[in-house]
Amino acid sequence: MKQTLAILLCTSLLTILTQARTQPNGDGKITPEERAKAIKILNDAHNETLSYIVKLSDEQWNFRPAPFKWTVGETAEHIALADGLLFSAMERALATPINPDWEAKSAGKEAVLDNLLAARKGKAQAPEPIQPLKRKMSRPEIMALLKENHDKSLQFIETTDLPLKAHTLDHPFPVFGTLNAYQWFLYIPAHNLRHNKQIAEIMSNAAFPK
Repeated sequence: MKQTLAILLCTSLLTILTQARTQPNGDGKITPEERAKAIKILNDAHNETLSYIVKLSDEQWNFRPAPFKWTVGETAEHIALADGLLFSAMERALATPINPDWEAKSAGKEAVLDNLLAARKGKAQAPEPIQPLKRKMSRPEIMALLKENHDKSLQFIETTDLPLKAHTLDHPFPVFGTLNAYQWFLYIPAHNLRHNKQIAEIMSNAAFPK
């Protein structure tokens, strides 16, 4: 009898461990691999921006490829402003109650961020608070804000133990729909990469100052 009970207990324990391995994200917390992915893309996007803009002359910084088109400086300002806005969106997601349908609602959205947003497909009007044409920040202010927002985001994703994926917030654009807080975090570097392509495009203009 004792031997049978021991076998049943071992079998039950094995089943529980197997389920834990196959369903590691049931609580909505990010895995070590997901954390590493977020850190890498955040750093890569930020470093790519810096590689484009740090050594530009003021003439290059302010070059406008066409009327009403953004300069490199204005694009960098937009990135800096959007970083803060998107981090706030992630915080708003975390402030909502856990969504019991988070897995179904947010399934496949990381691919959408990669294939649509980061790839710079489609066009969208930037919200007024992050339109650089609506305000004028100095170059040192922009550079400081880029660093401040990056450092804040990096510290958060390196240390958080919150169930990011279990909290959701709807995006105003239907193409994105419901995003979980982890995806809202990934939105930050994906948006950054999108506009890095815009900076590269400006710099490739034949009239760009040498």
